[in-house]
Amino acid sequence: MPQFTDVSRINVCGGNGGAGCMSFRREAHVPKGGPDGGDGGDGGDVILVADPQLSSLIDYRYKHHFRATRGTHGQGARKHGANGDDLFLRVPLGTQVRELDPETMEPLYEIADLTQPGDRVVVAPGGKGGRGNIHFVTSVRRAPAFAEKGEPARDHWIELEMKLMADAALVGMPSVGKSSLIAHMSAARPKIADYPFTTLVPNLGVVSVGDDSFVAADVPGLIEGASQGKGLGHEFLRHIERTALIIHVVDVTGGFEGRDPVEDYGIINGELAAHGPELADRPMIVVANKVDMPNTSEAVARLRERALADGHEFYAVSAVTGAGIRELEHGAARQVHELRSAIVGSPEPRSFTPIWEERRQKHDRQIRITNLGGGVWRASGTNLERMVVQTDWDNEEAVTYLQHRFGRMGFDDLLAKAGVKGGDEVRVLDFAFEYEGAPEEDEEMASEDEAEALCFEVDDSEQEA
Repeated sequence: MPQFTDVSRINVCGGNGGAGCMSFRREAHVPKGGPDGGDGGDGGDVILVADPQLSSLIDYRYKHHFRATRGTHGQGARKHGANGDDLFLRVPLGTQVRELDPETMEPLYEIADLTQPGDRVVVAPGGKGGRGNIHFVTSVRRAPAFAEKGEPARDHWIELEMKLMADAALVGMPSVGKSSLIAHMSAARPKIADYPFTTLVPNLGVVSVGDDSFVAADVPGLIEGASQGKGLGHEFLRHIERTALIIHVVDVTGGFEGRDPVEDYGIINGELAAHGPELADRPMIVVANKVDMPNTSEAVARLRERALADGHEFYAVSAVTGAGIRELEHGAARQVHELRSAIVGSPEPRSFTPIWEERRQKHDRQIRITNLGGGVWRASGTNLERMVVQTDWDNEEAVTYLQHRFGRMGFDDLLAKAGVKGGDEVRVLDFAFEYEGAPEEDEEMASEDEAEALCFEVDDSEQEA
């Protein structure tokens, strides 16, 4: 049996941006050629794509780190660097993608839910290429002797969770005959034995009924307390969440323990409702299995009465003799068809990147200012730190330009508002500078990204020793 993996955690990182070039025209009879340094190429993105040909996340069981290629550096004569190649990672339909906290590795929020073939999302955008010195010419800076470094790509962890995209899920206690039923109804060949928990991973089978068909999933057996995680409850219950129809299989013989079938029926329904209240309202078919066994007619009658009272269709079948299977297939196919017809949705592949990108950019614009005590402050924020790492700190002109950028984006004003005084030390990443106060207005206009970087918070609670 192929390995089934439905939850994986992977580290993704886009490619770093290439560095911009600092260059000047060198031509005969042109004694003072202007700047002509090209831009660095953007790094490649890491992109998840939903592929209907995949059935598990096995590709991410042993390999956990994925990185796109970097952009190349710019050159003179306005030659821009090439962009890095995107890295496409294929995942099964029904894969949910979540951002993980880098410290606790707990999910923070959902990035995307890839349920249609071709759905995609950029989970790790590549770093922007640095700008060449041709971009820094102003009326007072005619020959800028600096360029930007490439932007390092962000490295982070995400969680992939696959939930089956079956039309119908067979649920019930262990050893009620779910695997035998799906083997009888489809071409699936699950492991079948006369002991509990034979099925350890969900099995999928395509059930053909005339010109119609539907996908059925044999979900491993549930036990009382599954919604609280007993057995492998949470691992299996997640696969029922996406199914349109629940086929509740009950062993009317009571199994080896001599359980009461009606009581089993109530226990499983209670576990479904406890796992997700919406599952209690999910369309359901109740199936009494093993009716070929002697002395089961009374149990079948009681279960039928209970199921019909709950508003569910009822079928009495035998997975061994095939009795009632044909009627069950037609009833399930009809309900699946009705449920499918009621769903209005676009079959076109979707891109979740704009939604995720908007959330990421909002986060990147935030600036956090922390008082470390003793006239020392720390400022952090993705956009702010990006400017710092793209600066060539060995080039005095580049550092001066960074100070101008700080002023234009309003960073100096934020520091003053936070309580930073002239002469205090401000740290960003591993760099430190002395705060001189808000500068006079600069003739250069702030870019749109810089102007939006005014969302900030001040934290006075953390003190470094």
